[in-house]
Amino acid sequence: MSITTRYEKITAHDGGRFEAYCAIPDGGHGPGILVFQEIFGINDNMRGLAERLAGEGFVALVPDMFWRLQPRFESKDESGMADAFALVQQFDRELGMADIAATHAHLVAMPECTGKVGAVGFCLGGALAFACAATSRVDGRGPDAAVCYYGSAINDMLALADALECPTMYHYGNDDAFIPPENINAVEQAVDGREGVEFHRYEAGHAFSNWDAPSFYRQEPADIAWERTLAFFHRTLD
Repeated sequence: MSITTRYEKITAHDGGRFEAYCAIPDGGHGPGILVFQEIFGINDNMRGLAERLAGEGFVALVPDMFWRLQPRFESKDESGMADAFALVQQFDRELGMADIAATHAHLVAMPECTGKVGAVGFCLGGALAFACAATSRVDGRGPDAAVCYYGSAINDMLALADALECPTMYHYGNDDAFIPPENINAVEQAVDGREGVEFHRYEAGHAFSNWDAPSFYRQEPADIAWERTLAFFHRTLD
């Protein structure tokens, strides 16, 4: 038996329904991980990440965070940046956080999910993973771990840092053209001293983990960050 994939239908708090790409590990069950998209939507990169997590024994669920604007939007690479930025400008953060909570509840209720849940996100999704860790609660319980890759909007959410209840990991590039060093320093200062925090910086720019975007991708730091992410999730979720 190998990993299997499908799309799940999730009911939003206001009655709408949206999709989430799902990857189930060999064996059919495991801890859950919410995977939050970059601005390019649920594309080959995000589906590939979900499948890699399933290959590690996790049930990965990737919600379509742009479903209220353009369902199933996806762009393969940098050529779609204009369309992607246009959607980001229209993205309603409060509704997005409600959709995160709905996805979290859906994952916990899935028979394949054994109980513990993590969150990981990239770019836009890095901030969504941070928001998930700080605000999403299912029967009073939040995620058990969260990993945030170069989330530029985290700086707008630092007031939520005191609400973090789980271990968190952060990955940033020292040469990120979208997140200045002082913003990265501000995030590090906001979470410094909290139990289970890991903060990593790399000689790379923004979106260095995205193998579908050649001008951004940097294999060596991407591989190191991914190894750290997997070790973190195995330590906190297994």
